[in-house]
Parts: sequence; structure tokens; C-alpha cells
Amino acid sequence: MKSLLLVSGEISGDTHGSALLRALGETGEWEFSGLGGPLMNEVSAEIENWLDEAAVLGLWEVLKKYSYFKAKLEETASRILEEKPNGVVLIDYPGFNLRLAKRLRAEGYSGKLIYYISPQVWAWKKGRIQTMAEMLDLMICIFPFEKELYESSGLPTEFSGHPLVDEMAKLKEDSIERDRGLVALLPGSREREVEKLFPPMLGAATLLLKDYPNLKFATSGATPVLTERLRELVDEAGLSGSVQVGESTSHDVMQQAGVGVIASGTATLEAACLGLPYCLAYKVAWITAVAARRLMQVKFLGIINVMADREVVPELLQNRATPKGIASALGDLLSSEEKQNQLRSDLEAVVETLGKGGAHENAARIISGLWNES
Repeated sequence: MKSLLLVSGEISGDTHGSALLRALGETGEWEFSGLGGPLMNEVSAEIENWLDEAAVLGLWEVLKKYSYFKAKLEETASRILEEKPNGVVLIDYPGFNLRLAKRLRAEGYSGKLIYYISPQVWAWKKGRIQTMAEMLDLMICIFPFEKELYESSGLPTEFSGHPLVDEMAKLKEDSIERDRGLVALLPGSREREVEKLFPPMLGAATLLLKDYPNLKFATSGATPVLTERLRELVDEAGLSGSVQVGESTSHDVMQQAGVGVIASGTATLEAACLGLPYCLAYKVAWITAVAARRLMQVKFLGIINVMADREVVPELLQNRATPKGIASALGDLLSSEEKQNQLRSDLEAVVETLGKGGAHENAARIISGLWNES
């Protein structure tokens, strides 16, 4: 049997890693080891669950654990160099995984280095692409435009399709009928996002009710704690009679609402897959925004717009993410069924480029093919 060591360090990476492991395991030709989370550990007991330590957010949190990550990198590299697995699959988590790849190549590891789910260096650090091309044997990407980008640097790249296509297909309920008088207010899955974005969303709701007194709104928190905070903010805004809080999941809200406003992030891609016409909103601290504008190497923040290379979805960022700005963008959609249908059609066209499903199975075939062809 061939041996494969996998490394992921985030909740999403654990989810994708476990699905990849199951797809690879069906062939019966692999032995697995590595670092991941509870889902990967469930598939293979040889995968260490280190998620509690690894899944930290923010520069300060990482710096506080610098010595831990340095030791873990040393430990993992030494293990790979000693055990010499046939291949190493690095799943997203670039801060750790790219350093690990560099160390392995510097120390003479001759097995195959495969990256699954490309880090979004095209948005922030395109200069890293050439460095990755010198270290990796294969990149497996989940966005179609990434293939040409990486291949132009000389890095062999395959497009597997996006795992979200399968996830949303399971959740999509064709029997759900949209309520054209219901607006989704989805401020994100983090406390900071809720505090920054939900108040202006509620301000927009107040403004919209003046022109559309029969409108209803719906929101849902990622956790019970966040749902309760959303409820508090709704009460403080005096909108408890107009805004439903946590009565449905965010995915249900995306399918029930006629239009919506959504925080930038994975939820915007989910909404596109589920066919919700929406506008995107996001706010960060001003100093973070200044730094981001200097570093960003793409024209748009929303991934749908990045994929389309045009503003399919209205982006309300920073001083545009105000009650007035959000109300104007939503009102533009609410006032025109034609605009809603056009946006829904545009979203569908972009989503179609993400593949027809089976992303993890495709990735497993691509990985196995590296050895079957040699």
C-alpha cells in the first residue's frame, strides 16, 4: 500500500480533508497519517486531532502561540523525513503548510507534495505563486480561474470543482417557495461581524419599512450565543415585530427570502448556489481597511465578482455599508422583479463554472493518478 500524510488546521480543512480521506479510502490502496480535526480522525485514527490548538484567528493569537507552532512544524517535518510517505497532501492553512513544504524541500524530501484547496494568494500575495511552483508537485484548486493562474507559473494544476456545489445540492429544497416580501439579513458568523454589520442592516430595515410597510426580515446566528445577540440588537432597534431571529437556519433563510444582504465570505457563495439575489456588505476597522487596499491584488471582495471579473453583486464596503447604502441596494432589487431575475440568472451562470459536483472524489482520482501514471 502507498502512504499519504495529510495536514489541515482549520474546521473547513477538517471537513474537506475527511471527505477526501473517504474518497481515497474507497480504493483500498492508501495508508493515512497526519494532522487534522475530529472528522479526519474519525476516518483514520492515525490522523492527530490538533484543531483546538491549530484553529486560531488573528495575528496576535498566532504570535502568542509562536513557540507551539514552531515546535509542531519541526515535529511534523522530522516525522515526514523519517517515515518518507509516498506523498503529503496540504489542505489550505497556508501559514503552516507553506512553511512545512519549504522545509521539506530544503531537507530533501523526495515524495510528492500536493496542495488541495489553494490558499487565496491571488488576492493578497501573488508573488508566492512562483515560490509554490518551485516547491509543489501539484496544485488542486476549487475555483476555475485559479488553474490558469498557477499553471502560468509552471505549477501543474488541476481543477477538481468546488465542494460547496455538493453541500448546497444536499440542502437545496425545490419545494420551498420564495416570499418576495421577505428580506434576509445575514451579518456573518463571527461576533465582530455581527457587531459591525447587523446594526446598519437593521437601520436599512427601518428605512425600507417606510416605503414597504409590509416587508418582513429574517436572520439567523451561527451559534446560540450569536442568535441571542442578534435578538438583543433587534429588540434595541425596536424591530422585534418585523425581524424573525433564528427561526430558520441561514440556508433556509437564503431559500425563503426574495432578496438579501450578506456579509462577505463563504455565505455569499452559498447564497449564489441557493439562488438568492443579494447585495454584499462588509466593514472592518479603518486601519485594517487601509492595509487591505494596499495589499489586495483583485478588483473585488466578493468571490462571485472575482470569478466573473465584474460586479455581478453590489458591494457595499466600509463607508458604503450604511443603513442608507444597504437600503438603497435592497430597494433597487425590491422595486424590480426584472432585476431580481437578471441577478439570479447571473449568479447561476457563475455557479455553473464551479463544476458539476463530486469535488472530493475528483481530487482523490487526481491524487491517485500521480502514481498510476508513473
